[in-house]
Amino acid sequence: MSGPAISSALHALIVMGVAGSGKTTVAEALAKRIRWAFKDGDAFHPQSNVEKMRSGQPLTDDDRWPWLRAIAAEIDRVIAAGGHVIIACSALKRAYREILVGPRAGVCLIYLKGDRGLILHRLQARRGHFMPPQLLDSQFSTLEEPGADERAIAVNIDAPIEAIVDEVLRRLAIN
Repeated sequence: MSGPAISSALHALIVMGVAGSGKTTVAEALAKRIRWAFKDGDAFHPQSNVEKMRSGQPLTDDDRWPWLRAIAAEIDRVIAAGGHVIIACSALKRAYREILVGPRAGVCLIYLKGDRGLILHRLQARRGHFMPPQLLDSQFSTLEEPGADERAIAVNIDAPIEAIVDEVLRRLAIN
C-alpha cells in the first residue's frame, strides 16, 4: 500500500514558522502520511548555535548562514538522488528562504501561522528543547511572512495535527 501521490515535480517541503508553531510535529506527521523522509532543521545547527539559543541569546544572520547552507545542501542531495524530504526549519526571513528554495522548482514552503499567545503557551509547556520561551519575541520580530511570489502555503495552527496535515495535502492538490 502506497501513500498519497504528490506531483512528481515536487521533491522537498519545508515546514516553516516560529519556534513552538509545531514545525517538527506537523512535518513528521506529514512525512509519515505521504511516506517521505523527515529531517529536523535543528539537527543541522552547529553546536555553537544550540548553546547560544540555550543561553537565551537569539541567533544573528551570521549564525544562521552556515546552518541554512547545510540544509540547502541536504535538499540538493535529496533532489539529485531523486528522493523526497520534508524539513522542519524556521526559515523566518525571505533571505533565508531564498537560500533554501532558491531556483529549486521542486521545493515548496508550508508556513505554520499562529497566534503569539497559543505559541507561547506551547513553548512554556514543552520540555527538553534548547529554545527557551523568552526568545519567542525575537522570533516574531524576525519573521517575514512568505510573500505571494513565494511558493508557500500558509496554514493556521489552531487545529488538530491531522486536520493541519489534511489541509496541507488538500492545498498541495494531492491526487
